Amino acid sequence: MEKQQYALGKTNFIWLGVSFLLIVIGFVLMGGHGTTESAFNPDIFSKTRIVIAPAICFIGFAMTIWAVIKKPNPSKNKD
Repeated sequence: MEKQQYALGKTNFIWLGVSFLLIVIGFVLMGGHGTTESAFNPDIFSKTRIVIAPAICFIGFAMTIWAVIKKPNPSKNKD
């Protein structure tokens, strides 16, 4: 029985998983309570929500593109 060949290798899938985790972490950091009509929440302008979280998401999206484009290592076939 022949071994199936996939378009992406094992390391590509690992990088995709790491990038997905980074994207989720970035969105969680962006989340939180907002401002209501009765109370102003100054935390919506925190450095974490405005700078750090979007940067983490951007890195995650860039890693996703890189993981898909990266050429997988050639498998060592034993004949």
